[in-house]
Amino acid sequence: MSDAAVWPWPVGAATGIGSLPGNDVAEAQRVILGELPDFPHLPELPARGPGADLIGRGAGFLIELPVELYAGRWRVASRPGKDLRRTRDLLERDVDQLTEQAAEFTGPVKVQAAGPWTLAASIELPIGGRLLRDHGAVRDLTASLAEGVAAHVRDVSARLPGATVVLQLDEPSMPAALAGRVPTESGLGTYRSVESTLAAELLRQVVDAAGVPVVVHCCAPDVPLDVIRSSGAAGVALDLSLVEQLDPLGEALDAGLGLLAGAAPTLPSSGSAAVSSAAIADRVRKVWRELGFPAAQLPAQVVVTPACGLAGATPAFARSVLAACRDAGRRLHEDSQS
Repeated sequence: MSDAAVWPWPVGAATGIGSLPGNDVAEAQRVILGELPDFPHLPELPARGPGADLIGRGAGFLIELPVELYAGRWRVASRPGKDLRRTRDLLERDVDQLTEQAAEFTGPVKVQAAGPWTLAASIELPIGGRLLRDHGAVRDLTASLAEGVAAHVRDVSARLPGATVVLQLDEPSMPAALAGRVPTESGLGTYRSVESTLAAELLRQVVDAAGVPVVVHCCAPDVPLDVIRSSGAAGVALDLSLVEQLDPLGEALDAGLGLLAGAAPTLPSSGSAAVSSAAIADRVRKVWRELGFPAAQLPAQVVVTPACGLAGATPAFARSVLAACRDAGRRLHEDSQS
């Protein structure tokens, strides 16, 4: 890998994946800016209900493709309604809070959106069945998402003129879509598998439209690193505990992909609520050493994160995890200089 490789975050950085507990976005944003001052993100608070969840928020970015809730599931609607208005109102409230608290921020700031394959595997067609059943519909969804996400990035960039926006596309369902494991509505079958070339093509459409560095997050086993590399993404975010084969990860990192290393717990371990920044740093360092990369390269290419979102944690534990990630990133930076 070229020594000239540059990643869109500071050396020794840490960030969150997205979700936090509670329903107070002002407090959540204060916590993020306080604990993750070098690479903060726009918080997601799914406890607020429909429209604040991963799929609802992602669907809110879609242009001229309205959605609604039906029997607890998101589906394509004939016209915009109250569910979509609520979704967009929640996002506007969150971005307003980010603007108020981080107007003078001058570093990278991350925003998140569900990726096209996760939306396609979750949103239903009006006639029934997931969008994933119709690859033509998935193309339409991708074009709509690309336009909406690009508008969101432009909005945040205009509100925070000194910041550099980084987009995270959440794709927890992409491995299942590629492997043909997404169940049909009856539960008796699965949708046909998606070709990796098509998966990369549509993911790239959103990456290119964003116009900013993009990280693809997948907290599932079998992260499709080849697809993510082919999409033009700047980095991948994954749960280190789910990585079973290091060679594909090593190849991706050697090709220049940045790594958001999910190394911190999302829930307390039995018998202890303490989160150790030293243990988090050791976990990242161990994987890096096994990959065989130079220690000095680690804090530049790797960002320390929780293993996944923190919506299921208590506010106090979530805050301690973010603080431990921050301190672990700094430890790794300091160690690389010694």
